[in-house]
Amino acid sequence: MHLRAGSREALRWGQVPTSPDLPGSPGGAGRQVQRSVVIMAAATGESNVDRAEKQEAIGQLQGVFRTTGVVVVAHYSGLTVAQLQNLRKQMKQAGATVKVAKNRLAKIALDGTDVASIAPLLKGPTLIAYSSDPVAAPKVAVDFAKANDKLVILGGAMGKTSLNTDSVKALASLPSLDELRAKLIGLIQAPASKIAQVVNAPAAKLARVFGAYAKRDEAA
Repeated sequence: MHLRAGSREALRWGQVPTSPDLPGSPGGAGRQVQRSVVIMAAATGESNVDRAEKQEAIGQLQGVFRTTGVVVVAHYSGLTVAQLQNLRKQMKQAGATVKVAKNRLAKIALDGTDVASIAPLLKGPTLIAYSSDPVAAPKVAVDFAKANDKLVILGGAMGKTSLNTDSVKALASLPSLDELRAKLIGLIQAPASKIAQVVNAPAAKLARVFGAYAKRDEAA
């Protein structure tokens, strides 16, 4: 790990360095994270370097939890290294990410975020999958779990909305953003009058149009 000069100086004096990437640091949220890390370090006798590494990991996780469109939590006990690598590859291809994080650190990072409801799911060997597209991570996770029963989906969150296993599966069944873009290309081939009607429609009406297309396809 490469520490900036300021961080090295802080470590020299036994202080907990702040991170510009940590929302709220050195304000309320940042100080709360620092206190949590200090408490853990005192309980385990960790060095200042270990403490700094944990705070950096928490800051990165907070950035994920504050900006992602959806988070899926799953148990992965029993998956081989090759299977995990395959899962990561499939997630990346879909525009999603898989991360295996220590539950204690993830719970600290969740504090104050919209997806804090996933905290009770973080027990045992868990991983998180996340994506800006609210369908991408659930779709890959559900498809992968069908072929690999060692991946057990526990639930997740989409913003402040908590998701159970069935909710994640329901999200996975929806069209992805790429599929909706394909439908939009289909609209381009429609008569000019229809294109003008859609282009001039407000965002809410566009959402209804896309929803109608999706329901029609599911019914077919």
